[in-house]
Amino acid sequence: MRLPNRLTRAQRSNFWGLTAWGYAFWRSRSLSLLSGGAFSLAREERLFLGLCQPQAGQRWLDMGSSTGFYAGALARRGCRVDALDLSPSMLHEAARREPYPQIRWHILNAEDTGLEVASYDGVTVGATLNETAHPAELLREAERLLRPRGQLWLMYVAHSGGWGQRLLAQLGGLTFPDLTWIERQVPSLRLKHAVRFGRVEFALLQKESA
Repeated sequence: MRLPNRLTRAQRSNFWGLTAWGYAFWRSRSLSLLSGGAFSLAREERLFLGLCQPQAGQRWLDMGSSTGFYAGALARRGCRVDALDLSPSMLHEAARREPYPQIRWHILNAEDTGLEVASYDGVTVGATLNETAHPAELLREAERLLRPRGQLWLMYVAHSGGWGQRLLAQLGGLTFPDLTWIERQVPSLRLKHAVRFGRVEFALLQKESA
């Protein structure tokens, strides 16, 4: 595996077994805290499936899978999923929580996967976009891996310019992108849907036809 040349503190913390053990608990509550209203994982899954409409037999990539939330949602729809993460501890917990035969778990760098170009019908990226030290490289890698008409689904904490985000950027190396910046990184993709709840934004982009 080709590791990134720099890891944020948030990324490094994901290698700890305790972080992986507790992450699913945080993940199930995080959107309610960040959106300012009740936002369960079931609601997030309905939003994702309703907008992306993944089809059985499609091949999807879950970048920065953590404990496998999106990988599991796709597997339940009958998709074939490659789920990748830098952290062996996270993937061990993910495989335990989402034990579907359609999912293959990979310890890989999402910014430079080495996977075959144009090999996926869809790519999902959760809060990894906030945690990675090189979000532009991650987005360009997702763009590279998508087939024509392939879909990129993003969930991230959007830029607000507040002092809290500035502090997290300094202490944890976190990035808080805005949608205009994201679109500039992936010129062959076009925005289909974007919806924001409090500080959390979901965006669906689609690659142009060949």
